[in-house]
Amino acid sequence: MKPKIHPKYTKSTVRCACGASFETISTKSELLVEICSACHPFYTGKKKLIDTTGRVERFQKLLAKKKPKVIKVKKVKEPKTEKVVEAKKPEVAKTAKEAVAEAKK
Repeated sequence: MKPKIHPKYTKSTVRCACGASFETISTKSELLVEICSACHPFYTGKKKLIDTTGRVERFQKLLAKKKPKVIKVKKVKEPKTEKVVEAKKPEVAKTAKEAVAEAKK
């Protein structure tokens, strides 16, 4: 490690908004936090749902109103096939020999 580039760690006191405090090691001497392990819902088992605008209730009402959609399947009709009519063959131009033989007649 390079010397003189790392911060010095000292004992620091962590204080929570709930009033709990404990000591740890940090680069700062005092830390103020909003939630600690003593008041966090995950660690205490108390679930608090902070909802100031009623978003959760609106979502639950919306979810209760919705019914599952039933999708109707339409039968696919086969495409109409047109009757194929054979076209008459165009008259083939007579060869020179046929034209001469016909002229002699």
